[in-house]
Formats: sequence, structure tokens, C-alpha cells
Amino acid sequence: MTVAPFELHVAEAQLDDLRDRLRRTRWPEPATVPGWTQGVPLERLQAVCATWAEDYDWRVTERRLNAIGQFHTELDGLRIHFLHARSRHPGALPLIMTHGWPGSVIEYLNVIDRLTQPEDPADAFHVVCPSLPGYGFSAKPSGPGWGVARIAAAWATLMSRLGYERYGAQGSDWGTTVTTELAKHDPAHLAGIHVVPPLVAPDRDPPGGLTPAERAALEKLDWHGAHDGGYSLEHATKPQTIGYALTDSPAALCAWIYEKYRSWMDCDGDPETVVPRSALLDNLMLYWLPATGASSARLYWESIADVNAVLAGETLEPIDVPAACSIFPGELQRSSRRWAQQRFRNIHHWGEPARGGHFAAFEQPALFAAETRAAFRERRP
Repeated sequence: MTVAPFELHVAEAQLDDLRDRLRRTRWPEPATVPGWTQGVPLERLQAVCATWAEDYDWRVTERRLNAIGQFHTELDGLRIHFLHARSRHPGALPLIMTHGWPGSVIEYLNVIDRLTQPEDPADAFHVVCPSLPGYGFSAKPSGPGWGVARIAAAWATLMSRLGYERYGAQGSDWGTTVTTELAKHDPAHLAGIHVVPPLVAPDRDPPGGLTPAERAALEKLDWHGAHDGGYSLEHATKPQTIGYALTDSPAALCAWIYEKYRSWMDCDGDPETVVPRSALLDNLMLYWLPATGASSARLYWESIADVNAVLAGETLEPIDVPAACSIFPGELQRSSRRWAQQRFRNIHHWGEPARGGHFAAFEQPALFAAETRAAFRERRP
């Protein structure tokens, strides 16, 4: 199968349409309580959407993506979009990096050069960043069945097609589960995996009791389930219904995702203190331009039950591929090492950086790159 170069040239009419929709947004009244308790405050969302309509320049990011190198190839009957950045160091380790929702390949833009062009050849990677099926500029599945296991199998085919017989895999959010599935599907070709974070069932009553860190992790997990998980239930049960709003209204899309920036980043309540507003809008564009509001949500309908089974301890299939795990302090699921070892039987690196949240590569690219180097330093030939 061919791997074809792909260049983005979004029609100006699409950008004009976006600006027009933003300017014509019909806004609701403010929340009845101050702050973020009921969602994104009206004044914040209006300010972000005003920037999107009046000041944001998509062409800067379009040129940047094209300069990295974008490609399309067909995998299991579906056209997949991916970035492919090769290192100048011939001995670089190939690495496939998988994003999740509400992320995209945009998350990795400030990481790619750090990984592909380091001064020390021992830290070099050839980086492959695919867009998940139904995300970004990958095609949208027209029927059911594109869950995490099928995606992992497609990724193994992709790396083989690119000529990489031995490679590493890394993922966050959905990418964590895809990467773990890849460890089950293609262990013979994997040098190792890096999961950010590892998804495992927490042990609520371990021998000797919970550590303070474990207790805090459980409190955060329980709070998230009670107060911050509505989006997941909607995606998992009625992705088509929410998809209409996310596809038709840029303000709705912005609110749906911006709330997660604030909730999931290590940002002291303001995501724009760690990621510039323009970059947050770049990520939104990879949902708006290809109209993936419904198709991206559908991955929850396909696979969230698999993730929930793991987190509930119903699935404990061991992973024997060498694994590196990074737990950033603002992460949603913060496993302890002893919890993780119940599933990942060959952990050779455990990292707990000082800063960063669920979008670690986006928030703290230098720390994320350092964790990636440490994750695979022992896995090179």
C-alpha cells in the first residue's frame, strides 16, 4: 500500500465561514453561580471565541504542519493521516505517539524537534504521530468496529509499512490504551512502551494500607467520576446527539473542549498560563475543520467499556513488554507503582515529573521529552 504525502491548504471560504459562525453565536445567560462550577464562564468563552474570530491565524499552524511532513495511507480500509519526522541521526529509534480526546497531533508539535534532533544521538527518535480514526485529518469510520484493539493492529501495520522492524510506542489518554493494546498485538517488534499514565485498577485496601499519595489519587479519581465525567457518558451512549452541536457550532465545540483544558491541565485554574490561547485554538481546529465532533466522540461508544473494565479490576491481562510509566502531578489517573505492577510486569522506568497534567506534551514539552528519553534509553540496540 502506498504512503502519500499530504499537504494542508484549507480554503479561505472555510475560515470565513468559521469566523461568521463565531460572530453570530447566540449566547446563553451567565451561570447562576460564579466561577467554573456550572461550566466555562460566559465571559471567558466569549473572549476565547472573539480571539478565534478576529485575531487567530490558522495559516501559521498550517505551514508548521506541512513543514514537519504529513502523509496519508490506507490501513484496514481506512485512510489514516500521520506526521512523520525523521531524525538526522541514523540510529534513531522509531517511535509511534498516539493522542486521545480532546487532543490531536497538535499536542506534540513542541516535542517533535526535541525528540528527533537532539545533540546526543542516543536520545534521537524517528517520530510517527497518527491521527486516530475519526480524528483530525484521518478518515471517519462508516461502520462500527474501530475500537482500540483494531487501531493498535493498524498502527503495527503502519510501522511495518514505514520500514520500522523495531520500534517504541507511546500514548496518553486514548493513546495509553492503544499503546497497551499494541503491546499485546505486536510484542515481537516493540522495543518497549511508554504509557502516560498507566491505566490500572487501584487497590483500595492494600496490605499495610494506602500511602498518602495513593489516598490522594483515589480522592481525585472519585471526584472526577462524580463531577467531571458527564462528557464521557454522553460520548459513550449518544455520540451522534452531541456530535450535531460540536459539528455545527464552533462556540459549542470550544466550550466542550476548553472546559477540559481547565479541568485536566496542571494550570492553577487557568489553562492559558501554561499553553497559549493560540495553541489551544490550533487543537480545536483539528476538530472543527474536518468536522469530527461526532466521529471523535464515537471512540467512547466503541471502547470506553474496555477502559472501565480495566479501571474496575475486571480485566487484568498482564503486559510483559518492557514498560515505562510517567505520572504527571495534574493527571486524572495517578497510579502508584505497586498498583501498576499488577498489570505491567516489566516496568523499567517510573517517572513522576514536578509539573504537568493530562496534556503533558502540550503543557510541559521539555519535561515530556525528558521522560520519553528516559523511557527508551535502555531499550535501544
